[in-house]
Amino acid sequence: MKGSAKRFVVIAVATGVGLLATSGLTAAPLVAPGGLVRWVGEGVESCGWKGQQWLPIEGSCWYPIDLLTPEGPLEIFRVIDGRREETTISVAAYPYKVQRITLEDDSQVNLSTEDLARVKQEQQRISALWGRQSARRFALPLNPPLETLPAGGRFGDRRFFNDQPRSPHTGADYAADEGVPVLAVADGVVALADDFFFSGRSVFLDHGDGLITMYFHFSDILVEEGEEVRRGQVIGKVGQTGRATGPHLHFGIRWRRARIDPALMLAPVDEVLAVP
Repeated sequence: MKGSAKRFVVIAVATGVGLLATSGLTAAPLVAPGGLVRWVGEGVESCGWKGQQWLPIEGSCWYPIDLLTPEGPLEIFRVIDGRREETTISVAAYPYKVQRITLEDDSQVNLSTEDLARVKQEQQRISALWGRQSARRFALPLNPPLETLPAGGRFGDRRFFNDQPRSPHTGADYAADEGVPVLAVADGVVALADDFFFSGRSVFLDHGDGLITMYFHFSDILVEEGEEVRRGQVIGKVGQTGRATGPHLHFGIRWRRARIDPALMLAPVDEVLAVP
């Protein structure tokens, strides 16, 4: 190892209770794609991987693992008192289920030429958000997007619409009655607020530090693009616009471009997987 870098290795092993990652006598769960890892330390100056570098949050480095990260080792690093420390975490095989959805309106599955052109244009607008950079405006854990948050799920599911394979589900769905207020999970700015083909009336919030949160299928949007919002502010109402089979909130997160399970950023910090 060049310079003063210090090396740690986290090695995956199979056990009778599943897969664990172990380093010496310390064991920690193997991280799933779409997961989140934190590395706690004192005097941490910066964190990074794959040519990227960012600031810690309250002394911890946070590493969002994209949903489509392939199985295998992933090298991460942090800088403490000018000294670079490195470790390797292991990403598990894709663990999520298959979801089969039947839609009566087949035009939402087999799109017309006009709808395909619309979707392509919408995707370009949305994709432009992932590279936005500004100072962090959020604290962890995030505020729940509904005042009473039911059990959510279906994150990562491989989806089939009318028996045709489509992209995996990159958010969590929360069942709620139409018209229930939806809340901003942190301070931020409205990056997009519009009616999209698949997600219906949707709001995208930029919270800085590469964190974008998404709220889909609204019946009503109550904010405008460019508007500053506060944690807990009502930004819209639950609906079933776009490609939806009933009223619910689809809540999604992109952090530093990674698609991760929203439940991990709503959970208490000490419940998030920590590197030993």
